[in-house]
Amino acid sequence: MNEVDQALDIAIASFVAKRPKTHALHERAKAVMPGGNTRTVLFSAPFPIRVERSQGAMLYDVDGHSYLDFVGEYSAGLYGHSHPRIVAAVTEAVAGGLNMGAHHVREVAFAEAVCKRFDLERLRFTNSGTEANMMALAAARCFTKRSKIMPMMGGYHGGTLYFGGGVASPVNAPFECVLGRYNDVETTRALIQQNASELAAIIVEPMLGSGGCIPASLEFLSMLKEESSKAGIVLIFDEVMTSRLHPNGYSAKIGIQPDLKTLGKYIGGGMSFGAFGGRAVIMDLFDPTRPNALPHAGTFNNNTMTMTAGLAGLTEIYTPEVCFAHCALGDKLKTDLNEMFMRYQAPMQVTGMGTLLNIHAVSGDILRAEDAAKGDLRIKRLLFHHLLDEGIYIADRGFMALSLLIGERESALLLVAIEKFINKYRDLLRV
Repeated sequence: MNEVDQALDIAIASFVAKRPKTHALHERAKAVMPGGNTRTVLFSAPFPIRVERSQGAMLYDVDGHSYLDFVGEYSAGLYGHSHPRIVAAVTEAVAGGLNMGAHHVREVAFAEAVCKRFDLERLRFTNSGTEANMMALAAARCFTKRSKIMPMMGGYHGGTLYFGGGVASPVNAPFECVLGRYNDVETTRALIQQNASELAAIIVEPMLGSGGCIPASLEFLSMLKEESSKAGIVLIFDEVMTSRLHPNGYSAKIGIQPDLKTLGKYIGGGMSFGAFGGRAVIMDLFDPTRPNALPHAGTFNNNTMTMTAGLAGLTEIYTPEVCFAHCALGDKLKTDLNEMFMRYQAPMQVTGMGTLLNIHAVSGDILRAEDAAKGDLRIKRLLFHHLLDEGIYIADRGFMALSLLIGERESALLLVAIEKFINKYRDLLRV
């Protein structure tokens, strides 16, 4: 066993010793859920923290520990915990009726706001980003009357559309896929051209999320737009995460308009939310007044809590001015962290944009998920446990999504905590 393994073992043993109630609750959970888990991304060995309550930017676990929340519900928690305007919106929705089983006023107002904000001609609501991507791909296949789709190696479009490690997950939906290579212009262009007559859709995250917050190059996204337009392929931008990086979504920031966009996460105000939309000629396939209209059911598609909280968040809280300022804060944090890593010559770096960031324990350029995968996962786990001891919660994979309640003070606390980590483990970081 080398020194990194020894340090990690010590950190894990300390974690366990400080959390007897968490450990007991995990054992209880294992009796009714596989591995005590119902959401894979939240699991971290030897067992995850168990939160008892949250408020503002803070989480409080069952053993009495408190943490600054830098996970931000994996970008869905933009408004922090129990934002007063969101609480008021939810209270309003409860008072007005939760499950109407009918069309209602709030869904119209929310649909208008989302279409205007993200430049969509038409949209339909879903319950998650996963479902939004599934429905967008189904729409593309019906529109083009073709069967194949092109995701990217390392891409993630939900629990049934995961291509980490360059392969499809065993639980993926049974789409016939041609996997493109993220940020590889010529290789992916050739694949599109070879399969053009069978490709219904190209789906891409403008910045890989679970793949490590790796932005796509403008050249790569421009090529996808060019080739899809020439071949009549529906280009789908998965903006479930990246829509928060510009007031009108990341596609507006870079000036590339796909045929369809998928949305999710924070736009629902913290409630379950997803949406897909774009060109009317595609979306109107779902118009129930048309003969042979495509069906799209979903009991909670127009749930009043989501519609009400989402509208309040999008129009009253996350205004364009707030979006710009918040993203600037995240960009500064990224710069400050990378300058620190460089100053200490630590083989670490931060990727991402705005308020979506990922720490990697690897040197050199990170252009795609396989580059990030070369990093030492033990170092990231060691950092995860160190930050918990410092009262800071990030994802154990190094991911951070800053809520609006993470400001300059909280960013400074993170910088201090990571500098302590570098100094504490300086010898290991030079191995």
